[in-house]
Amino acid sequence: MWSEVLINMLKNVKLTYINPFHSMSFLFIPPVCLSLKLPNMFGAMSSTIMSLMIGSYASSAVTFPGVKLIYDAGVSFQVIMWMWAGLAGFVFFNCFLNWPSEGFPTPDEVDYSKILTLQDLPSSDQKGAAERLSEKNGDIRHSTEKLPNGTDTQLASNAVPFRRSVFSPIFLWSLVTMGMSQLRIIFFMGAMNKMLEFMVTHGEEHPSEQLVIEAEEKVSFYSSIFGTLQLLCLATCPLIGYIMDWKMKECEDETAVSATEKRQTSAPKRDRKIQKVTNAMRAFILTNLLLLAFGVCCLIDNLPLQILTFILHTMVRGFIHSCCGGLYAAVYPSNHFGTLTGLQSMISAVIALLQQPLFIAMVGPLGGDPYWINLGLLIFSLAGFLLPGYLFYHRRHLMREKEARDKHAAEQEMQALRHSETNGHKPHSNGLAAVEA
Repeated sequence: MWSEVLINMLKNVKLTYINPFHSMSFLFIPPVCLSLKLPNMFGAMSSTIMSLMIGSYASSAVTFPGVKLIYDAGVSFQVIMWMWAGLAGFVFFNCFLNWPSEGFPTPDEVDYSKILTLQDLPSSDQKGAAERLSEKNGDIRHSTEKLPNGTDTQLASNAVPFRRSVFSPIFLWSLVTMGMSQLRIIFFMGAMNKMLEFMVTHGEEHPSEQLVIEAEEKVSFYSSIFGTLQLLCLATCPLIGYIMDWKMKECEDETAVSATEKRQTSAPKRDRKIQKVTNAMRAFILTNLLLLAFGVCCLIDNLPLQILTFILHTMVRGFIHSCCGGLYAAVYPSNHFGTLTGLQSMISAVIALLQQPLFIAMVGPLGGDPYWINLGLLIFSLAGFLLPGYLFYHRRHLMREKEARDKHAAEQEMQALRHSETNGHKPHSNGLAAVEA
């Protein structure tokens, strides 16, 4: 297992200022600090691309068994780390030199007035195009309605205060969910070898030499399986991205057509904001169910069953970051996405530092038995359902707002029709048959 390999290597190196558990806690900051603006280029498939990128990061842990082989061959730890730092520096300078002059805008942020100029349109279409462009560039309600207690006032996304995003219930509940998940996942990675060893020795104070050798062999074997299974991150992460993008292509086109044009479409369209929140709620529910199943498997004293535990651990590790990134992208203004993601990563890493006292308690007072700690973490995992519970409540709030807006728009149009008929004018259909609301 790559995490335990790194910890053991750090323990063998005589550098007293290194705390391997603290170092490993911050290994989970990079996945959400990747180039997550790149998925904006893929429209309705943005969450799937984001999850694929996070899965590629998570699956890169499979390289650590190779590092172990190099270390076992006699190469010093300092040389390995200097080589690793050199590769990291190469990646850094490559990103620095190829930094785009402008960020990738989301489809909602594209200024179509720069793409479509009125000078190239026939004079008869100028008025209609101007109205559509005005509505497109002015309809930024998604930036405010995404936040809890959002209003219908058309404020620019950069006018939404960052403090409002930080103290919104969705972000606060996401901190609880992510902190709990990080602690659960990283504690297992750091204590896995001891857990496997306990399953072989069953906590005997003076095991026989044969039993010690058997424990070492089985721990090494199952650790190698766990390291190899990290490739599953790349294969399973697109699943959660697909859930986050579910039926997004069927949502209303946010190029801001009028209410009349929306009703003239062949089929009713879904509201984009509501669909995003719904998809995020389903993704978090699935992830938390997998996390609970993982916790139950940890409680069962059976070595072959731990392979299923490894698979569930690998899936949850990739799913949780994809869910959180997709939720922030769907709920908050794009200019807050990076800061909120980094803040969440830092707080989750700090919470994950609790793994060290848990590990000390396991190998000390509990005599290596992880049962009670795993049971406590399993109960703590139930807190992960608080976030999808609030998303369900927020979704109902958005649906009521949408019904009120649709009702208000219908009333306004009916008043306009009555006013037109009163003045002796017949409503024009522009060659299209009337469509009942």
